[in-house]
Amino acid sequence: MPLDMDEATLQAWTALGGRPESVTDVSFRTAGEVLPSVLPVRELARATVAACSLAAAELLAARNGGPAPRVRVDEGAVATAFISERHLRVDGRKPTPFAPLSGFWRAADGWVRTHANYSHHRERLLDALGIEADASPETLAAVLAELPATQIQERVYEAGGLAVAVAPAPDRDGPKSQAPPLAEVTAGGEAGRRRLDAAPLPATGIRVLDLTRVIAGPVATRTLAFLGADVLRVDSPEMPEDPDSHLDTGQGKRSTLLNLEMLEERRLLESLLDGADVVITGYRPGSLDRLGLSATQLLTKRPGLVVAQLCAWGWSGPWSQRRGFDSLVQAATGIAAIEAGEDERPGALPAQALDHGTGYLMAAGVLRALTERQVDGRGRHLRFSLAGTASWLMHDMAPVPAGEGTHDAQEWLTQARSAYGRLRYALSPVRYEGGPEDWRYTATRWGTDPAVWL
Repeated sequence: MPLDMDEATLQAWTALGGRPESVTDVSFRTAGEVLPSVLPVRELARATVAACSLAAAELLAARNGGPAPRVRVDEGAVATAFISERHLRVDGRKPTPFAPLSGFWRAADGWVRTHANYSHHRERLLDALGIEADASPETLAAVLAELPATQIQERVYEAGGLAVAVAPAPDRDGPKSQAPPLAEVTAGGEAGRRRLDAAPLPATGIRVLDLTRVIAGPVATRTLAFLGADVLRVDSPEMPEDPDSHLDTGQGKRSTLLNLEMLEERRLLESLLDGADVVITGYRPGSLDRLGLSATQLLTKRPGLVVAQLCAWGWSGPWSQRRGFDSLVQAATGIAAIEAGEDERPGALPAQALDHGTGYLMAAGVLRALTERQVDGRGRHLRFSLAGTASWLMHDMAPVPAGEGTHDAQEWLTQARSAYGRLRYALSPVRYEGGPEDWRYTATRWGTDPAVWL
C-alpha cells in the first residue's frame, strides 16, 4: 500500500468496487483526538466520509468528463457530523434525549441494553415483562435485575420489543467470527436506464425514493440530497417519526405519507418507482417483499434501477429478521464490553458511529453504482448492515495516530430558517474541490409534501 493511502479508506472503497489507486487522491486535515474511544472510531468515521467524497468526485467526472476533483477530508467536519443529532437546536431547544427506559440495565447474570425511544417499542418492552404502562425506570430496573439477560432478550423480542443481552468482548486477535461483509454489490437486470448528462453536482437529476427511518438510511439519503439528488422520503401515516430525528436527517429532502394498504396509494408508489433512479430501504430483510419491493422484483421490472438495502444484523442467520438499532448492535457484538469503564459497566462509542458510518457507505455505494451504470446501463443491488460495519470496526481496522490540530465544532455548524423554527445544524462533511457547502433547504414538515417527483 502506498504511504499516502489511508488503509481504512482503501478497505471501504474496494468493498464498494472502487479502483484502489483512486484512494491516493484523498488527503486529510487532522483535528487531534476527535471521537476518542478504545476502538478506532475516528478512523472509521473519516474513512466512510472519504469513500463517499471520492465516490461523489468520481461520478461528477463520469458525467462531465475530465479528471475527478481532489478530495480533502476534514476530521473536524467528520467529528461534528457524526454527532449531528446532538448539535441540532430548534429555536435554541436541545433535541430530545434517549428515553428513560432506553439504556443499560443489570440483569441477574450480566447486562441488557433496551431501546424504547418510540412509544410502541416502550409498550412492547413493558408488556413483555408484565410491567404497568406507566412504570418508572426504577420499576423496570427491579424487574430486569431478577431475570437472566438472555431470557429478557428473548421475551422482549417475542413481544416485538427491543432488548439484547450485552455480549462479552471478543478476542480481536483470534479467528474472526462469522459476520456480514462490509458491503455487497452485484449488477442486476438488463440495461435500461438513461445515461446521465453533464451536471453541476454529482447527483443532479437523480431521483431517490427513500424508504428508511432513524439514522443510517436517512444519513445516506441526506447525503445524496446534499449532492444534488431529488430525494423523496415515504413513511406510513401509522408510524410517526420523531420530530428531532426528522429535522436532523431531513435536510434537502421532501417527505410524504402513503398508506400502502390502500390501492390508490399503492398506485402512487408504483408511479414513483417508475420514475426513480434509486430506491433505498431500511427495513428488515423480506418485510417489504409483499409490497413488490424486493430487490429482485424492483430490478426485474425496472431495468437500470439502483437498489440499496440496509438492515441491522445482516441478511442471513438467526438474527436477520430481528429489529435493531446502533446501540443494540454495539451491545450484542461486544463493542459495549470493549468500551466498558473501570466499573465494568458497559460503555458506548462516542457517536452512533455504526449508523453514521453505514449511512456514508450506503451513499458512496449508490454513487459508485450510478458511475458504473454510465458504462453498462445496468442497475445494481447493494446490501449493508450495522453488524457488518461493527465487524469491520472491531476486526479489520488498524488505529492511526492522531494528527496535529484541534476541533472546534462551531466551524462546522450553521443556522437557517425552517418550518419548525430557527435551526442550528451540522454541515455535511462530504467534500471535494468545487463541491457544495450546504443543502438547498432545510427539512420540510414531516409528511406534508406531495407524492410526486420535482
